[in-house]
Amino acid sequence: MRSPFHPEPPYTHGQPERTAVLLCNLGTPDEATAPALRRYLGQFLSDHRVVEIPKLVWMLILHGIILRVRPAKSAAKYASVWTPEGSPLAVWTAKQATLLRGWLGEAGHNVLVRHAMRYGNPSIASQLDALKAEGATRILILPLYPQYSGTTTASVFDAVYTWAASTRNVPELRFVNRYHDDAGYIEALARTVESHWKENGQPDQLVMSFHGVPERTLHLGDPYHCEARKTGRLLAERLGLREDRYQITFQSRFGKAKWLEPYTQPTIEALAQQGTRRVDVICPGFTSDCLETLEEINMEVREAFLHHGGKEFHYIPCLNDTHPWIGALSRITQQHLQGWPTTVAGADAQEDARKHALAGGAPQGRCPVAH
Repeated sequence: MRSPFHPEPPYTHGQPERTAVLLCNLGTPDEATAPALRRYLGQFLSDHRVVEIPKLVWMLILHGIILRVRPAKSAAKYASVWTPEGSPLAVWTAKQATLLRGWLGEAGHNVLVRHAMRYGNPSIASQLDALKAEGATRILILPLYPQYSGTTTASVFDAVYTWAASTRNVPELRFVNRYHDDAGYIEALARTVESHWKENGQPDQLVMSFHGVPERTLHLGDPYHCEARKTGRLLAERLGLREDRYQITFQSRFGKAKWLEPYTQPTIEALAQQGTRRVDVICPGFTSDCLETLEEINMEVREAFLHHGGKEFHYIPCLNDTHPWIGALSRITQQHLQGWPTTVAGADAQEDARKHALAGGAPQGRCPVAH
């Protein structure tokens, strides 16, 4: 009878146990080409967390219309922001994982750190396999979504659960659901804004644009809308802005259903028509610059503002690899790692114990730790 478990990396009894962190982001195509976008969008838009239309109906629409038309258009948009290193989202997420590992090491934590994409590469399953191969028996899953949503955060958890369902020896798992009101995260956002304003002066209006979701998700109990608005309010308070100096909006609407309002582009067009000369836009829900910030906001929305009479449009970059953000990410990680052995000294002691057990002459083929 075929085993229900997928092939796993070879396991050595007595292998030292490690603690690991897996940073998870949304995903990106491998290339800015129509075939790559077709693969990526096919995976992304097939997720029932993302599109909650009855599956049979949606599959007919997805494969019969969307995947025939949208990949070429999306590829052109990706090409406009692609870098020599690849997709901006992939580049920044990889850098965040590398820097987080360094920050945790400086704090005395000897942990493995990898990054994964919910859609595309490197996949969550492949990175969990890699961590197991490196000896990880405790893994913290940390989505790079500050605000919880069933469409994003829960989908990451789904991928982890699916991997675990076909894994024989499942590591101990922890999940970070949200950090939308974390003081370090809010401070990192504020410093990004203040740094921009120090060089360019302040705008007439600061627009905080969050990724949108269908309005029905709010009524079904998704906390995303409330958490996004709280992030915006806390950031405004930290910046000392009056209520008439900022707006919270939602972007990236897809389809004809009603999504969370107010929508970003119509709001910014209205500001221009009302005589607002300068608008600055920041996207607090995105921890890395990506298509939605670099193309949708800094190109499409910029053009719309200027076309409707606005004079100055400033896009404030995402947190990316900024010092305050990686510091905040490190503190969030350490908070959720509490109780797990992570110190360098602890790891060294564990390795010494393993070597001692092996030196004791455990019978071949048997577990040293059991004797």
